[in-house]
Amino acid sequence: MTTAPLRVGLLGLGTVGQGVIRVLRTNADEITRRVGRAVVVTHASARDPHRARDVSLDGIQIVADPIRIAAEADVDVVVEAIGGLSPAKELVLAALRRGKPVVTANKALLALQGNEIFEAAQASGVMIAFEASVAGGIPAIKAIREGLAGNRIEALAGIINGTCNYILTQMSEKGQAFADALADAQRLGYAEADPTFDVEGIDAAHKLTILASIAFGMPLSFDKVSVEGITKVTPQDIRIAQALGYRIKHLGIAKRTDAGVELRAHATLVPEDRLLAKVDGVLNTVLLQGNAVGQIGLYGRGAGGDATASAVVADLVDVARALGSDARHHVPSLAFQPSAVRELNVLPLADVVSSHYLRITVADEPGVLKAITSILAELDISIEAILQKEPQGGADASVAVITSVIPERRFNEAVARVRQLPFVRHDISRFRVEHF
Repeated sequence: MTTAPLRVGLLGLGTVGQGVIRVLRTNADEITRRVGRAVVVTHASARDPHRARDVSLDGIQIVADPIRIAAEADVDVVVEAIGGLSPAKELVLAALRRGKPVVTANKALLALQGNEIFEAAQASGVMIAFEASVAGGIPAIKAIREGLAGNRIEALAGIINGTCNYILTQMSEKGQAFADALADAQRLGYAEADPTFDVEGIDAAHKLTILASIAFGMPLSFDKVSVEGITKVTPQDIRIAQALGYRIKHLGIAKRTDAGVELRAHATLVPEDRLLAKVDGVLNTVLLQGNAVGQIGLYGRGAGGDATASAVVADLVDVARALGSDARHHVPSLAFQPSAVRELNVLPLADVVSSHYLRITVADEPGVLKAITSILAELDISIEAILQKEPQGGADASVAVITSVIPERRFNEAVARVRQLPFVRHDISRFRVEHF
């Protein structure tokens, strides 16, 4: 076994790339003790090689064109920390086809192009590691692929987007409107100038795609995830949910049922006494349900340079340990042997079964509750909770109900019929309710 340092080629010197250098240097002794050899960045790429960074780049060869590292540099492993789809995909494939292991934190790349990338890794007989692609420093992928390898994973649910969680926390704790909470998140650097990927649920759906694939042994299927964001959550919904004993969180949810697999990312009411309801700010959490172990929870920093770098470096340790070993003995990329990864039926949202929250703005007149509850009764929908808010300074009131567990299709029919009632205003909110 060689004791020469593991030479790392780092693509990208942004927040994560600099974090990788910092963690490798700060924890060099511990990492060497775990691996049996030093792990050092010898090459790095940056669009502006001469710009000052927050870490010293002494001893690192810096180039502007990342393909010089991915396809040419004398390195043992390539770390992709550029993000996005292109040129990240081309760089990763170039490294894999050279027979170089790759570590990446790029959830969008894997969710959308991962099947091709994993096939390339398998064909080359090298590892691709991606712990940092989901939930930052939380080892969710290792927990599923390794810690729970003896289980059939039945379900997972997680707060996996810190921006959404921060905004909903601000709305809950300070009564802020969505736009004001988003502006705060942007000012503090928790949200991008264009926050669409976060607040519309796309980022969470990318991460859910990866988690579901390794949990259930299915190909990456981003196009089958039902995606909703948090832009329709109002302070009024937050207050009513609290009055009913719930908190509103944006969750990524994957469940395995007799009818098929559920893949969905959306705002969700969660009972206030559950772990998911208590995770606030930019923190993340992932709950996993195994048939042998029961439910376990992972909690921590889901983003940030050093937290994400922690996961990247953990992957580098795994790669260093595996180099030189038979590829057949590596932990499979998607947790299952490649030949055993198979397509599963993904349920359309209309067939998903859950409880539902419905909040309706109505004229303050007799017979309102009776008309609404009659429609629900006709569709065999029981009411688990109901709250009526009398008008305050205006002519309209609010009625909120939480239903029994029903198929979404039936709830859709109920909402359509309620909308037609003459006293119902246009302001209607609806969210799913889960009891993880």
